[in-house]
Amino acid sequence: MVLTFFIVMFVLMMSFLWQFIDNLAGKGLSAWTIIELLGYAMTNMIPMGLPLATLLAAIMTMGNLGENYELLAMKSAGMSLMRIIQPLLWVVSIVAIGSFFVANNLVPAANRKLFRMQYDINQMKQTLQFRDGLFFNGIDNMSIRVGHQDPDTGLLTDVLIYDNRDPNTGASSGVMTATLADSGYIRLTDDKRFLQVLLYNGYRYQGNRTQNQWYNNSQLQRTTFDKVENFVSVSGFEMEQTDEGLFASKVETLNINQLQHEIDSLSAEVNVETTRSYDPLIKKSLFVRDTSVLEHTSGLHPALLIDSIPHLDVRQKEKLWSEATREARNARNLLAFDENRTKAMLTRLYGDQVEWQRKWALPISIIIFFLIGAPLGAIIRKGGLGMPIVVSIGFFLVYYIVSVSGETMAKEGTVSPLFGMWLSSSVLLPIAVYLTYKATNDAGLLDVEWYRIQLQKLKLWFSRKKAPQKTTTPSV
Repeated sequence: MVLTFFIVMFVLMMSFLWQFIDNLAGKGLSAWTIIELLGYAMTNMIPMGLPLATLLAAIMTMGNLGENYELLAMKSAGMSLMRIIQPLLWVVSIVAIGSFFVANNLVPAANRKLFRMQYDINQMKQTLQFRDGLFFNGIDNMSIRVGHQDPDTGLLTDVLIYDNRDPNTGASSGVMTATLADSGYIRLTDDKRFLQVLLYNGYRYQGNRTQNQWYNNSQLQRTTFDKVENFVSVSGFEMEQTDEGLFASKVETLNINQLQHEIDSLSAEVNVETTRSYDPLIKKSLFVRDTSVLEHTSGLHPALLIDSIPHLDVRQKEKLWSEATREARNARNLLAFDENRTKAMLTRLYGDQVEWQRKWALPISIIIFFLIGAPLGAIIRKGGLGMPIVVSIGFFLVYYIVSVSGETMAKEGTVSPLFGMWLSSSVLLPIAVYLTYKATNDAGLLDVEWYRIQLQKLKLWFSRKKAPQKTTTPSV
């Protein structure tokens, strides 16, 4: 199981790395930072990888016993299949109980660090990478073009720099500086807070961009230099440590007690918002109790208004219609405004309920996967990583598709979170019972003759149900 767990986690980690590789490339991250990020990502994937690892390990273990005739020897000694797998079932039960604490305590803590590192990496800028003849715009309000960069020494030739930065704040200013140099070096300092610019043999032009007089030589200041060195303050090239508290409100970073507290709070708020939205709508907008308004509009008492509408003149009908239209429009606008707030709270409430159910569903899914894998391994009698991997992937795809579909419907409010998150386990549990029955009775899973006999029995049963019953009439 340890072997299959690390194989599964390696595959899942490669999937995460493939999706996040664009944000990692070209930012000069250290090896330890990448290892730390992958460690948090692997912890986040434990709830997905542990059931698959259990299924694969169960098939391999029982398949090896069956392939080497050890399973047959134990059955010949009078041991049933359930007696054989009982020690394994105890081990899997301990793993399942431990998975709950992993999902409830370890995964939320790792998610907070994972989200923080992803945010910090996304905020980082690309490292200095000059390409011959192309402008580098990775620094705010500055563009750098080089003719060629020596790959060994880093020497730049034919350097052109457009600088529109304020020396004090680094923001955009109205003064543009253009610098041309035959050669030089441009690199970040060790702390990545300054850009060291060392240029040789060049010119510097400075003019006022706001006056649109770039091409008027009398408005430009030209300076010649043999060697010049500047340190430009930059930001975003080093990885800053953001406070983890900014991500503490995400659903994935909460344990089951925090989720329960938030579910109770959101449920109360949703009830209050719903009552506050619909009560005024029904009592004050749709069913108006103010008789003075109706009497003023139509000149009739409200009790006589419905029956008297056909007898009203055109002006009274127009006033009544305008009043009703205005009230309906106001009610619609009020409901639309309150509905958005309520919908946002409901979305968060459904997400919390889904996450709460997920933590309880994980241990059960591990046990169900074991009850599928152990009988299946005893039936197919194939060990190793060949056939077990194929069978495991098939069952896991069914589990994953059903689980994602149920989770999506639960988050949208189409079904209850209880039904959505336990749907996959409900689908796989009958399969586990069926496979256990087949393996206990030494029935072949692919025995076509057995299925043919069962199908004939089913057809015979249906034919008896559909056959008309004969009625006998008594003779006189």
